[in-house]
Amino acid sequence: MKTAAVMKSALLHVLLPFLLCVALANTSLFDEVKVDLSYAHYAEPRVDYLPTLLAMPCNCLVNLAYVCLGLYWLLRHGGGKETEQSRYLRQVFAFMAVFYAPVQWTRLAVLRRAPAVLDQWFTLPIFAWVPVWIRFIEHGPAKWRASHAAAVELLSLSSYGLALAHERGFEVALGCHVGLAVYRGVRLQFARGDGRTRGYLLLAMLSCAGFVVLKLLDHWLARFQLFQRFTGHFWSKVCDVLQFHFSFCFLSTLTHRVRGKTAAQLE
Repeated sequence: MKTAAVMKSALLHVLLPFLLCVALANTSLFDEVKVDLSYAHYAEPRVDYLPTLLAMPCNCLVNLAYVCLGLYWLLRHGGGKETEQSRYLRQVFAFMAVFYAPVQWTRLAVLRRAPAVLDQWFTLPIFAWVPVWIRFIEHGPAKWRASHAAAVELLSLSSYGLALAHERGFEVALGCHVGLAVYRGVRLQFARGDGRTRGYLLLAMLSCAGFVVLKLLDHWLARFQLFQRFTGHFWSKVCDVLQFHFSFCFLSTLTHRVRGKTAAQLE
């Protein structure tokens, strides 16, 4: 399969579930899900003279970082050790970052239920892709199946149903996703990592912690001048982009290393 064909496959496998979720989010299915639909939820003051897309300029424009990150990893040359499967895994993850940006931006711009639901919902399969990629590293190309990846992602998307069962259901689902990704990452590091990958993993985990904590402390931090325009929510998104990046670094490095060892054993 050529490089362009792999990218097309990765795009379709992200785009089709994305469109299905968009369609479902615009029905009455998630009318009971608890989401925040007012500017009061954010500490950044609204700038009334700016257009709606830039009503909270810092929290809006930070979404461009997801697009830049996604394009960087999407178009990055993987080298001779990259297989079609590993390229596919990398490009699916990159497309997830690119698609996530307009969802978050739309949520801030229109403050409607559908994009708010999608903002929560799409977080889950992004975290779920980490264990999918780790399984590929652990078992190798010969034993990895796209059907397994599809099943994991379907289960991840379905877990958002917890948000219908309880007002804190999304937080429970997200906590399980984060916990599983961290557990699998730490286990992989102990089994196959070195000092370099340990650094990537620690930075990814610290960024994840910053993503959660800074968002929760958004209004409290706004009492300090340093966080009154570039708020806790803004910096949580910066941390989110960083955890994406360091996850890419960790997983890509181990993918190439394991692939190199496998090739050497076959020679």
